[in-house]
Amino acid sequence: MSSNLQRGDRINFRSLLTALCLTLTLVSFVGLDPAAAQEQRIRTLTVTGRGVEAIPTTQTQVRLGVEVQGKTAAQVQQEAARRSSAVVELLRSRQVEKLETAGITLSPTYSYENNQQRLTGYTATNTVSFRINTASAGTLLDDAVNAGATRIDGVSFAAAESAIEQAQKQAIKKATQDAQAQADAVFSALNLKRGEILGIQVNGASAPPPMYRQLAGARAAADATTPVVGGEQQVEASVTLQIGY
Repeated sequence: MSSNLQRGDRINFRSLLTALCLTLTLVSFVGLDPAAAQEQRIRTLTVTGRGVEAIPTTQTQVRLGVEVQGKTAAQVQQEAARRSSAVVELLRSRQVEKLETAGITLSPTYSYENNQQRLTGYTATNTVSFRINTASAGTLLDDAVNAGATRIDGVSFAAAESAIEQAQKQAIKKATQDAQAQADAVFSALNLKRGEILGIQVNGASAPPPMYRQLAGARAAADATTPVVGGEQQVEASVTLQIGY
C-alpha cells in the first residue's frame, strides 16, 4: 500500500513539473517574441532629397507644315504629295534625326452666301517633324520653305539623349547628398545617433521628365529667317531615404 502511494506521488510530481515547464516556456515565447521586440526597438527617419542638373540644349525639334489649296481634290492631293516629298528628301539629305510625317489629310472648303453653303475647293495638309543640331536649324528652315513647306508649326529645344542620361545620374547623386544632409541636420538637432539606411527610393519609382527652361534672351524661330537660339534643359531627381536610429 505504501509502495503504491509513493509511486502515485512520483507520477503526480512529474506531471506537475511537466505542466510547470510548459507554462514557463509559453510565457517565455509570449514575453520575448523576437519580431515584436525588434519592431519596438527600430525607429526610423524618412527624408527626401532633390537634385537638379542643368544641361545646354544642343538640338532643335521642328514641326513643319505643307498646306495646299485648289479647286479639285486630285489636284490638291497631288501637289501636296509633291511638296511633301521634296521636303522629306531635303531633310533626309541633311541627315536629320527622328524624321516623321503625319500623312496627307484632305478636306473640302466652303463659302456661305445667303445662308447657303457652296463647295469652293479642297485643302490638303501634311506635317513633318524632325530633330537637328541647333547650329544648323536656321539654314535648314530656309531651305525647307524653299523646297515646299508653307508653315513652321513649332520649334522647341532639347538636349542630346546621352547628355540627359548623364545629367540624370548627376541629379540622383545630388538628391542623395541632399537627403543625407537633411537627415544629419535632424539627428544633430535632436542629439540622436544615426543608424543604418533601411530603405531607398529613387524618383518615386519613376523618373521625372526633363524640364526645359529657356535662357534669358533666347527666342524661338518665328519664321524661316529668324535665327534659332537654344536654352537649357533641367533634369530633376528625388531620393527618399529611410534611416534607422
